[in-house]
Amino acid sequence: MEGVGPNFKTWGGRFAAGTDPTMEEFNASIRFDQRLWRADLLGSVAFIQGLEKAALITTEERHQLEDGLNQVMLEWAEGRFELRPGDEDIHTANERRLKELVGPVAGKLHTSRSRNDQVATDFRLWLRGEMASIEHLLVELIQTVVCRAERDVDVLMPGYTHLQRAQPIRWSHLLLSYAWMLHRDKERLDDMRKRVNVLPLGSGALAGNPLGIDRALLTHLLGFDAMTCNSIDATSDRDFVAEFLFVASLLGVHMSRMAEDLVLFSTAEFGFVHLSDAFSTGSSLMPQKRNPDSLELLRGKSGRLVGHLMGVLTTLKGLPSGYNKDLQEDKEPIMDAVDQLSMALKVMRGVIDTLQVDAARMRAALSTDMLATDVAYYLVRKGVPFREAHGAAGRCVSLAEKNNCSMEQLSLEQLRSVSPLFGDDALHLWQFERSVEQYDVPGGTARASVLHQIEQLKHKCVQSSQPRH
Repeated sequence: MEGVGPNFKTWGGRFAAGTDPTMEEFNASIRFDQRLWRADLLGSVAFIQGLEKAALITTEERHQLEDGLNQVMLEWAEGRFELRPGDEDIHTANERRLKELVGPVAGKLHTSRSRNDQVATDFRLWLRGEMASIEHLLVELIQTVVCRAERDVDVLMPGYTHLQRAQPIRWSHLLLSYAWMLHRDKERLDDMRKRVNVLPLGSGALAGNPLGIDRALLTHLLGFDAMTCNSIDATSDRDFVAEFLFVASLLGVHMSRMAEDLVLFSTAEFGFVHLSDAFSTGSSLMPQKRNPDSLELLRGKSGRLVGHLMGVLTTLKGLPSGYNKDLQEDKEPIMDAVDQLSMALKVMRGVIDTLQVDAARMRAALSTDMLATDVAYYLVRKGVPFREAHGAAGRCVSLAEKNNCSMEQLSLEQLRSVSPLFGDDALHLWQFERSVEQYDVPGGTARASVLHQIEQLKHKCVQSSQPRH
């Protein structure tokens, strides 16, 4: 059949000689863009309806093409589609197979359509679906963190700044700090959807479509929210790729920060948490080792995601107007980012769900010097300006160090040597529960405040599970 075979090229008419085999391999993208097969076929099914409406094909021809495209889709879905050496990309492969099935009428499929607007459409369709899957996994992770926080709400631990023990907090408060980071990542995914879900199809190679294709119809058929407004921009725009990679990178960074905390807390030096066997590995030499490889890989994957973002931005920065083949390099980074992020979200969820918390070890790490700020607050409540109260609390710390004792061992007489405002009630300052409970503002670490955060996040997760309109 004419035009079908190992040397089939959608662009071959202008060339008299064949392509160098090395160039064939260098130019081909079918190795990775075959993942777009469903999006490519859905775009073609919609496009032939546009061709029919524009009277560029008959109803009978539309039926022939539609039947053929559905057959190609079934072959892909069942794993029966056979790639050929001449299949340069997913568009070429699908069109080649369609022509084998329905004959010369397949040549009308590409009428007034360029691979430039075709791949831009395919890519947006594919990414839209992948974003929905990632958002689902992200919501599941948030829910797992929230459930863990609710379960462990009465566990107290040291809070850290500069990796130094700072103030007593609830373990749940720390967990929820991660949940709020992840929630912002979800908001970014939600927000960028409106920029991804814009239809480029009907833009041609760069100048538009001269044959009356109804782009509004295509927008409706393919479930896009809007259509692009400029055909040059439509075919060369990869902002949505860079934006997704930024969102993915920041999500990866947030999981990396979570992982780093948990790596530290799982060491013998801290002993606050213990990873389950399911998310730990051992050493090939040292039998006693229990390595947090799941968490270490989560840290490592974040660097990989950031690298993909930097690579795509570097590719984009020097491009002239219109489509350029450099843009073929946008697929592998984003496809790998989707794969790595999907695995990372599942692993992090498993780690949090199966984590063992040593509440006693956390409690034992609390010390009364962490209540020095409470001493300042005590004096503030007595009317002392905060700066003076801060200085007095510091002198209490110094006094305890000088006497080689802890702060709660200071006598009332010694406290009054720092400030006469210390009364008998000052002896109650050294209660960790009391300290934590004073932070009862929204967003604080008091029990009621933490439980309120939990309810807020539960509500947001329920909203996320509702279908889009």
